[in-house]
Amino acid sequence: MSFELPASYLIGALAAGYLLGSIPFGLVLTKLAGLGDIRAIGSGNIGATNVLRTGRKDLALATLILDGGKGTLAAILGQYFGGPDIMVAAAFAAFIGHLFPVWLKFNGGKGVATFLGVTLGLYWPLGLLCCGTWLLVAAVSRMSSLSALLAAALSPLFGWYLVSPSVALLCAVMAVLVFIRHHENIRRLLKGEEPKIGKKKAADGSGGA
Repeated sequence: MSFELPASYLIGALAAGYLLGSIPFGLVLTKLAGLGDIRAIGSGNIGATNVLRTGRKDLALATLILDGGKGTLAAILGQYFGGPDIMVAAAFAAFIGHLFPVWLKFNGGKGVATFLGVTLGLYWPLGLLCCGTWLLVAAVSRMSSLSALLAAALSPLFGWYLVSPSVALLCAVMAVLVFIRHHENIRRLLKGEEPKIGKKKAADGSGGA
């Protein structure tokens, strides 16, 4: 990538993308619904998987769409206002914003929905492949974390084949962060102790989008 636009465009894209990505929709929606602080429920994560543990499928779906949508919107706005390089910068900043939101003392979600939204915004066939991988693995395994890990792991290959090396690199960086945020899930997967989708879980960091 080569940023030929003024540095102010890049700084603005990073700031706007980060602020958009940092909106904790899972926390906001559950509080508005009178369910209290989602961080005190289940795994304590602010993502759609943990929202589902409240028993409110509608809120979980809304969280999934909104968390994914902010990644997609950041990419689309970046492309519109600055072109491909700014699109990548804004999309990545939105992903980072979800993981490390300033409003929650930099302790955010695990990034899966926003990661999928970013891939859709960057190039929709790439996003569809990543989402399809998630859905296929989820249908077979009923494990949100395993679905997320495999979709993230394959995304650089999809990005390289379908788009460009720069997008593949972005996918690789996001995949590494997704794996880091899922380190507890990986440990449970190796032990055969990872819970299935929709199963209520004690506050131990399981699941989470």
